[in-house]
Amino acid sequence: MMDATKYAPGYYPVPAGYDSWVKKDHIEKAPAWCSVDLRDGNQALIVPMSLEEKLEFFQMLVKIGFKEIEVGFPAASDTEYEFLRTLIEKNMIPEDVTVQVLTQCRDHIIRKTFEAVKGAPRAVIHFYNSTSTLQRKVVFKKDMQGIIDIAVAGAKLVRELTEADQSGTNFRYEYSPESFSGTEMDFAVDICHQVMETLGATKENPVILNLPNTVEMCTPNTYADQIEYFIRHLPNRDAAIISVHPHNDRGTGVACAELSMLAGADRVEGTLFGNGERTGNLDIVTVALNMFTQGVDPMLDFSHIDHVREIYERCTKMHVPERWPYAGKLAFTAFSGSHQDAINKGHEYMRESKTPYWEIPYLPIDPADVGREYEPIIRINSQSGKGGAAFIMDHNYGYHMPKAMHPEFGAVVQAECDRTGRELTANEVYELFHREFLNISEPYALSRAKFYEEAIAGSAANVKNGKIYNTAYVFDRDGNTVAEYDKTHLFTPMGEHEFFEKGSRAVRFELDGKKCGLLICYDIRFPELTRTMTVHGVDFLFVVSQWPTARVTHLEALVTARAIENQTFAICCNSCGTAGDTVFAGHSRIIDPWGETIASAESEETIITADCDESILDGIRRTINVFADRREDIYDIKK
Repeated sequence: MMDATKYAPGYYPVPAGYDSWVKKDHIEKAPAWCSVDLRDGNQALIVPMSLEEKLEFFQMLVKIGFKEIEVGFPAASDTEYEFLRTLIEKNMIPEDVTVQVLTQCRDHIIRKTFEAVKGAPRAVIHFYNSTSTLQRKVVFKKDMQGIIDIAVAGAKLVRELTEADQSGTNFRYEYSPESFSGTEMDFAVDICHQVMETLGATKENPVILNLPNTVEMCTPNTYADQIEYFIRHLPNRDAAIISVHPHNDRGTGVACAELSMLAGADRVEGTLFGNGERTGNLDIVTVALNMFTQGVDPMLDFSHIDHVREIYERCTKMHVPERWPYAGKLAFTAFSGSHQDAINKGHEYMRESKTPYWEIPYLPIDPADVGREYEPIIRINSQSGKGGAAFIMDHNYGYHMPKAMHPEFGAVVQAECDRTGRELTANEVYELFHREFLNISEPYALSRAKFYEEAIAGSAANVKNGKIYNTAYVFDRDGNTVAEYDKTHLFTPMGEHEFFEKGSRAVRFELDGKKCGLLICYDIRFPELTRTMTVHGVDFLFVVSQWPTARVTHLEALVTARAIENQTFAICCNSCGTAGDTVFAGHSRIIDPWGETIASAESEETIITADCDESILDGIRRTINVFADRREDIYDIKK
């Protein structure tokens, strides 16, 4: 067993009543961001960045949109000093960007820092000393007043050197009570107030007070309470910009930053992808894009996040994990069948509804917004389902398969995954589709059927001359093919036209001497087709369809209308049951030429029968002679 008795909390919780931030549910505006990649991030690398790598990294940060960039601790090494001088002497600092330099509260280090920053157009002098109980006891061996004396002496020298500077640099001040979260809160307020007084901070020229979670030692809500307590007790609050600098020792750096902003923090320091000492700093990318998914502009541009990751990995020699939020190579990838199906349905919903909002399950952000539109969002392995295979065919190759086809093709793909024992590429899925449905040299065979008194009719995909048609077949009681009809009106709202070829002609046929016509589903909406058939003698209209419950009233009305206007019997056989989330209506029916329902079904599978007395047709057509009264001479509008 592990012994936990050697540990005790090292932070100072605040009294009750400093948690008004919990009433807020989201961040409403972007903070001032400061990248510390070139200091905190760089010092944590096994091999620190070279001058050339630092210059490239700086330029990338500028393109992303950072307006404050900590460029180093110039008194710490010749490389950091040279980097800052290069930026200044080569005029590489844009007019809207301020460089920040870090220094301890030590006389000679502060002086060398000012020497390094001389001539910069704008600069933040960031000085610090540690204030925590542990550091006072173990490192400095000083009481609270001794720590205050260090900070105030540093502030006096920083102000003196600023006022003596003749280079024209626009200086700002930043002070950090390092290890703030392990410091007594009243002491943190006191030392920061004395620094502000020493620097002469005003509302017009505020000082940045940076409150670091240098070693993350408490829950994010406790850190947010500390921030709120500090802000409410700080005298002359308007003369301070409250900044936070979370680390990630407990793995909650992002949460600490977000909750501290709710508590009133104005500014956030962090790094790209959380690079930093030990377990790292706050990941600014994650916080910024979290805001973006809530409809808040983070004022940072990560629209080409793969490019940012590539420069980061090359310059730092660090690796962004595959599952890292937003930037990991698998951040938007779904292998699970249920997830894939939901994502596919989400894409269909957005396409059909034309909603202005991003509403796709399992994807909190549109991958295209961060430049990931060419990434494989859905990848196929043995855990994948029918929706994943359909998504690949649609989004990679433009094949929008009918919903009823999803389970069949999904089973083919899953069987191939099981056979190979690995993930399938999109191209392999495409080849499977061609092999199973397109590259077929022999005719389709009827695998099973039930024959009743007269005939069976239904539709299926059929390949002719390399093209796919939705074809209806009629078989007589002996199993002979009586008629074959290729659907002429394809259902574009579901993308049927992207998958099937249009038929080119209407079909009429005879069963026991009775003249019949055949329609497939969407055809029923086109009265021109049924009128063409009845003008040529059709007395019985057969409709095979797959209408969903949501539009069953349309189907009933249309079948009835076609029977009345053409003075025919209309026999409609509509699917029932479900396919995915779609519920088919059933409600098959037989309608006589007066529009009366002479047989009907409910939503369950059943058999309906009716006696269709064709002797009534002549009488109806004599009573209301629509065929004799037709005016073909005016139906061509071009005339």
